[in-house]
Amino acid sequence: MADWEMRPASAADVDAVAELRAQVMRRDLERLGRYDEHRVRQRLRDGFVPAHTWVIEVGGAFAGCVALRPAQDAHWLEHFYLDPALQGRGIGSAVLSTLLERHDRDDAPIRLNVLRGSPAQRLYERHGFRVESEDPVDVFMVREPVPAAR
Repeated sequence: MADWEMRPASAADVDAVAELRAQVMRRDLERLGRYDEHRVRQRLRDGFVPAHTWVIEVGGAFAGCVALRPAQDAHWLEHFYLDPALQGRGIGSAVLSTLLERHDRDDAPIRLNVLRGSPAQRLYERHGFRVESEDPVDVFMVREPVPAAR
């Protein structure tokens, strides 16, 4: 696995993250008949909150991002994108493990939604997420905090 690190995001990261989102999600959105070149970027820009977002760097270069947004009864894992050239090398799994370990102490579930049919669902299942509900486009998943981490 490549060396990676996370740093807090800043407002200046929004364009790089929006471009990465468009690249990473294109295949799944096209498969679902929902790809719109402008909307895929604008939805990220509209929901980007640097205070809850980390940039993933590999070798000091931008490689992805992930956000963990607090809500009333849970945290929402959002905007988890990794450069396709780096996928399959264990980086995404290591980033997810790091976030889950940090937030298990909060004693709050973590929720997310993933596009129906996305291979990312298997990553989340390997890390203890279970399907809570589904609709024609999204699969909603939840992971309860691990007691040993508290």
